[in-house]
Amino acid sequence: MTLSPARVPATGVRRLTTTLYGYAFLDDLVLLYPVYALLFADTGLPLWQISSLFALWSLTAVVIEVPSGAWADTVSRRRLLWIGPLLTAVGFTLWVTVPSYGAFALGFVLWGAGGALGSGSLEALVYDELERLGATERYARVMGRTRAARLLATVAAMGLAGPVLALGGYPAVGAASVLACLLAAATATRLPEHRVPAGKGNTRWSATLRAGLDEARGNRAVQGALLLVPAVAAVWGALDEYVSLLIRDLGVADATVPYLVLLVWASVTVGSLFAGPAERLGTRGLAVLIAGAALALAVGAGVRSPAGIALVGLAFAGFQLAEVLVDVRLQHRIDDARRATLTSVASLGTELVTVAVFGLYTLLGASLAHSTVFVVLSVPYLVTAVVVGVRGATKPGAATARDAVPPSRAR
Repeated sequence: MTLSPARVPATGVRRLTTTLYGYAFLDDLVLLYPVYALLFADTGLPLWQISSLFALWSLTAVVIEVPSGAWADTVSRRRLLWIGPLLTAVGFTLWVTVPSYGAFALGFVLWGAGGALGSGSLEALVYDELERLGATERYARVMGRTRAARLLATVAAMGLAGPVLALGGYPAVGAASVLACLLAAATATRLPEHRVPAGKGNTRWSATLRAGLDEARGNRAVQGALLLVPAVAAVWGALDEYVSLLIRDLGVADATVPYLVLLVWASVTVGSLFAGPAERLGTRGLAVLIAGAALALAVGAGVRSPAGIALVGLAFAGFQLAEVLVDVRLQHRIDDARRATLTSVASLGTELVTVAVFGLYTLLGASLAHSTVFVVLSVPYLVTAVVVGVRGATKPGAATARDAVPPSRAR
């Protein structure tokens, strides 16, 4: 039976999204997430060594992020997406078989490298496949659901880690995490990819990197989109590491903390699912979304109560939604041949700003309560909202995200 022209794109989109959501879920179904700090401490590492491991993890991502994006524009992006989880699996295996500072450090380097290979590659592959099918208008919805799948996996890992740890200790938790990585790698091999790689070798790779950076320098629309990604993603991405400390400062029982953390992440998951409809907000609507989330963050943290944590969850959901929308704007503005490169540049910016926020949080937290620090760090979002709103007011033609698609690529 011959499929109708309308049926063929629908089938292609379904194959892409089904595989994509499965890959995203398995890639974040890491039971070591909620307990790896305990593993380090139980191995005998002092706090400064544990902190140095986190710094090494971030440094690895910073160093590899942009080169890996340029590599993804010259070789198969699908290949990088299955190599990444395999590197992570090796790192987790080292953690639980030869637990030591050296093994933990090498594991973080492998995990950071694996994550960098997927960062930029995934977004570029998805956008190009949707463009081939004439369905780029679905990108926001698809990526929102992809992030929701990742968040669901994180929540599931939090729920499963305790029972698995009780049954088999760290080796069992590590084995489950390695299995998830292997399944993610296997699933990545099923992702569709019709793009022909630009070429092989250091010369073509370096030329792609230079061309991507030249585009970022010479195109003001691309520059704005690149700057907006870290402006939205970095602060709340750093604050989520301190949510449990914020909750514990409320005076609730330690056993209650995980449930309130789950409440926050459940809100973020739901927020991701609204990415498709939210794309209609346009520039000024995006500014309102960011400002509203900033106010919810400030009020939620400032009231110092469990009800306030619900507002923090709502704020994080708003930031998650805004993060998807600014990624959509970036993808609409960049050239196909350098898509992964420039997406990785945006991710690099996010990593660098996140590290800076960690440092700022440490300085503020030395003399202020966690709730006060959260309130202070809501201010950058209000500034971002004002800047975005002003730009929207001065560019009436940018009323919707769809208008940002270059005419040659609009469908």
